[in-house]
Parts: sequence; structure tokens; C-alpha cells
Amino acid sequence: MDELSMTGVPALGAVAQDLLAGHRFADGEGFPASYREYVSRAGFSRLFGLWLVYPPASDGFADGWQRRAARLTESFRQTYTEARTEEFDWKIEPDGDWSMIDGLVVFAFSENGDALLWDTRHRAAGEFDVYCSLRLDSLHRLGASLGEALPRLRKLSRPFADRAAADIECLTPARL
Repeated sequence: MDELSMTGVPALGAVAQDLLAGHRFADGEGFPASYREYVSRAGFSRLFGLWLVYPPASDGFADGWQRRAARLTESFRQTYTEARTEEFDWKIEPDGDWSMIDGLVVFAFSENGDALLWDTRHRAAGEFDVYCSLRLDSLHRLGASLGEALPRLRKLSRPFADRAAADIECLTPARL
């Protein structure tokens, strides 16, 4: 991820380092290494001019992984539960299936209403597969890690990625 250009000063003091290192998913393992590397470099940020990546937030800061991403995950799952009831099978196309919905966790959200999610049901080499749900109406597998997903994510982010001053824009997190 060192190849990503960056502008601004990372607000690393607002990142809950203890949670970044100590959080455990249902499988007993922590955040994927690619995410930890990204957050440790960029803190609160906008990726490719579009994606708000949610790091674990220290107390007193808004929009962290444990609050904002958790709420977005809840909304995503509710939307997809309703879609399954209505038999809207197109919502899981082209790369998903209904069995994976409860294992998908939002870690970034675009300013256009798209979600980046991990499939927390399985890991390979400590990483979760990364999916994109465009407008919460599809499931596209982008890669086996955040690092592997970046080239496809950059393409999906056009024209915003092309107009951005840098790949990563460091943001100042809001205080609660």
C-alpha cells in the first residue's frame, strides 16, 4: 500500500490503537493485516476521492469502525434480509449468495451510497475477501484482501479517483 499517494496529515491520535490491535472477530482473529496497515498509515481518510474508510475511533471521535461501520453493517443486513424475503435475487449478483449476508461487515462506505465489505466467514492468510455492494444492490468480489482489491476499486471509483489530489486524503475526524 506504500504505492498509494497521500495528502494531508493522518489523525492517528484519533485511532483507537488498542482496538485496532485487540479486536477479535468470531473466528478469534483480529483485523486483516492490509486494513491495519492502511489505517496505521492513513487514519481517518477518503480513498480514491470517494470511499470513507472507518478506522476504530478513540473515545470522543465520531465515524469510527465500532459505531458508524457497525450501523452501516446493520442497515446492509436489514436491506438484504428484506430483499431475500422478496426474492430479489439480483441483489446478490454477480458474485454473492444469500448464505454470506450475515458474515458481511462494512469497513468503508462511499459518498455515493456504496459499501465495501469483508466476508468474515472465511480467511486466507489472515485476510478477508473484499466485496463491493453498489448502492446496496449488488455484490462484487474485488479481491482476497484490501491490497488486492485496490486496482479494481480504483477503476470503480472513476471519475472521482482521477480528480482526487491523491489516492488517500487524510481527514480530520469529528469530535462527539
